[in-house]
Parts: sequence; structure tokens; C-alpha cells
Amino acid sequence: MSDNDLIIYEEETNRINDLMSKMLKGCEAKCALLVDKDGHLITRQGFTHSLDTTALAALLAGSFASTKEIARLVGEPEFSVLFHQGKKDHIHMSLVGERSILVVIFDDRTTIGMVRLYAKETSMELSEVFNEIMEKSGGQPELSEDFADMAKDKLDDIFQD
Repeated sequence: MSDNDLIIYEEETNRINDLMSKMLKGCEAKCALLVDKDGHLITRQGFTHSLDTTALAALLAGSFASTKEIARLVGEPEFSVLFHQGKKDHIHMSLVGERSILVVIFDDRTTIGMVRLYAKETSMELSEVFNEIMEKSGGQPELSEDFADMAKDKLDDIFQD
């Protein structure tokens, strides 16, 4: 685990999922993903059963990383919002703080304006959740002693000779 890893517990995951569900209902999008900048899926909401969300998360993070270089070349530190328009489905991506990307997949039942509005509001609320998580951990991610002991016991059970 690196110093930049963030541990998100069940309580925070539930809050994040609630915020994303509220956003999906408000903007009438199909689904949403929360991805860290390393390409790991944090959570997902909506109709994602037909998507390979693991591969999608990695590719979306890569898209953001390459766009960061494009921004640098034109004199911007970073583009905070990306939009991909397809024939049927569209993707809106926006940064959440310094660590995560909120991805909203939607179709023509809604507008990019509605998605942008709800995504911006949700991004601000998610940033607050991440700030609270960092405050709880004192700025340093860590495992609780109980969790570490439980994990050690499980590993001992799995790898017993």
C-alpha cells in the first residue's frame, strides 16, 4: 500500500453510493462509476451489468491521464471535465478532488447540461466525503487494528500447513 492509498469503509461507501444514486435519478442517466486516477473502480451505480467496469475504469483513467498531457501542451494545468459523444450513448467525466474521476454514462433521454449540473454538485459532495475520510485517518491511510487482526487470522486459515 502506498502513502496515497485511501481506505474507504462501509459507512463512507454507502454515503458515496447514495450520492451517486441521487445524481442518476436527478439527471436520468444510465449509470455512474467512481474511479481513482490509477484506474481502479471505487464503486458503481445504475445499469452496469452489461459493462466490463474493470476494463472501463482503467481506460477512462488512461483517457484522463493522456488528456492531462494535452492540457499541458496547450498551457492548461489539467482539464477537469471530459465529454465523449456517441450515436446512442455519451460519457461525461469530471474530476473529484485530486484523486478520483466521476463517470456518468447517459443517452438521449437527458441532456449534457443536466448531467453536468448534477455531476458538478455530486463531485463537490464526494469531495467532502473524501476530505472527511482523510481527516479520520489523520491524513495517513491506515487499517484498524481489529481489521488487521481479522485479516491475519483469515490468511492463516487459508495458508495453514
